[in-house]
Amino acid sequence: MHRCLQRHGISRLPEVRGDKEPKKKFKSYPIGYFHIDIDEVQTAEGKLYLFVAIDRTSKFAFAELYTKAGKMNAAQFLRNLITAVPYTIHTVLTDNGIQFTNRACDRNAFQHIFDWVCDDHSIEHRLTKVKHPWTNGQVERMTEPNGKKDRRDGTEARRGRA
Repeated sequence: MHRCLQRHGISRLPEVRGDKEPKKKFKSYPIGYFHIDIDEVQTAEGKLYLFVAIDRTSKFAFAELYTKAGKMNAAQFLRNLITAVPYTIHTVLTDNGIQFTNRACDRNAFQHIFDWVCDDHSIEHRLTKVKHPWTNGQVERMTEPNGKKDRRDGTEARRGRA
């Protein structure tokens, strides 16, 4: 059978160009779209909380350390970010942590202080999908030391095991 196919020049499947879909990239946005996240940092003095913001387009990064990761510190971090950034912030993307929102648990709850700060500065506050940390991937990669969280579900990958 192989010889017959060879004789007619059809022994191989034709080369198909572009059969692989190109990797999806972030949708392009104008400068001023910030991803914000918090990470716990161990120091000699104890635990500190690193608040990090990165612009999706310009990659401008801003970070501050706080002793507590509460909603008041999250709101203060956003105020400091607004002051530090040399251009207008139009959107912030955060996870569903209690520091940033209460929308995930109760849609009828009072407005969160982080949302107040956003409203005062005409900033749209977007939330990632629950249990989808890769949605906020740009800032997640910055806060994870040595790429410790490798898996899509946000859990730590075990070293030496596949």
